[in-house]
Amino acid sequence: AAGGGGGASDDDTVEIALKVDGMMCEGCVESVTEALRKASPDVAAVDVNLESKMVRVGVKAESAVAGLTLMPALVDAVKGAGFDAEPEF
Repeated sequence: AAGGGGGASDDDTVEIALKVDGMMCEGCVESVTEALRKASPDVAAVDVNLESKMVRVGVKAESAVAGLTLMPALVDAVKGAGFDAEPEF
């Protein structure tokens, strides 16, 4: 994402992938989604794949590195909801 263009930086989202174990049903998916949305005001999107146990979280960040600084909070949020989570790089 190059600089300039005026205000485009507000739309920069970085995708963070988490592997979440313990999800068995749609209810679990909703719990994980809600926990991640509450984890940070920068969470813009949450996409949970129940079959692959992969969760993709879109976060508003200036760069991939800035997005990754949210990783511990996201992992903690999922663990707080009662599931096991680890980053997938």
